[in-house]
Amino acid sequence: MNIIHKTIIFSTLLLSACKTGNLNLVASIDSELKEASAIELVKGSDLLWTIEDAGNKNNIYGLDLKGNIIKDIDVDNAKNDDWEDLTSDTMGNIYIGDFGNNSKKRKTFTIYKISNIANKTDETNADIIDFKMPKGVKSEDFEAFFLLNNAFYIFSKDNKKNVLLKVPNSIGKHTAELITEFKLDDGKDNKVTSAAISPDRKTVVLLNHDKLWKLTNFKGDNFFNGDITAHAFKHNSQKEGICFTNNNTVVISDEQKNSTGGNIYTFSLN
Repeated sequence: MNIIHKTIIFSTLLLSACKTGNLNLVASIDSELKEASAIELVKGSDLLWTIEDAGNKNNIYGLDLKGNIIKDIDVDNAKNDDWEDLTSDTMGNIYIGDFGNNSKKRKTFTIYKISNIANKTDETNADIIDFKMPKGVKSEDFEAFFLLNNAFYIFSKDNKKNVLLKVPNSIGKHTAELITEFKLDDGKDNKVTSAAISPDRKTVVLLNHDKLWKLTNFKGDNFFNGDITAHAFKHNSQKEGICFTNNNTVVISDEQKNSTGGNIYTFSLN
């Protein structure tokens, strides 16, 4: 996304925001989407993109900055086993992470690539990237990933000990590479539900229901060998999506549950 285009979207988000704890409430997501499990900005598009997770349609949705569904695109050749996160590249392509695995029994995981999402209308087909776990590594539940240097970095959700995998951005079947195991900190709820990397590639954020972790000063692709800082929201909901608007601000979405959630927020990392 070019700087001017992204700045316009970012400025509009800020103008429409109001305070919710440390979060800025921007909009409510269309009530048709009960389980929005991701949020992503894509180069060449004025929309915020989202999906729903297991048990819902194999559709991807483009929302305006008021949370209204502007585009509802059926991904014809895809199956929503358990869609969990979105990421994108600098060419305007978006990627759906179908790697949710609550039972921890899946042997094969899928990433769907949709080219030029801004130009799609009602339906499309996706290119398919499949991967399996590295030898000797147990099947895990994944909900978070981003794209860096033409490779996907995929974070497990687990509460106690997590794994970080690397998968090439290449159509076909792959065996993931284990980058590292990690543990964020002590506490009852340290599950990673979404991830993103800043435009300057210097900051990684990992999302949780009541906080995020900011990872900086790392070397290479072991993002845990630098500084890790927890940022509390003073707000607890089923937060499932995060992406950057600039190097210091993120957009966050949460699922609707009872009378809470189903919103879009911004959050400053400063």
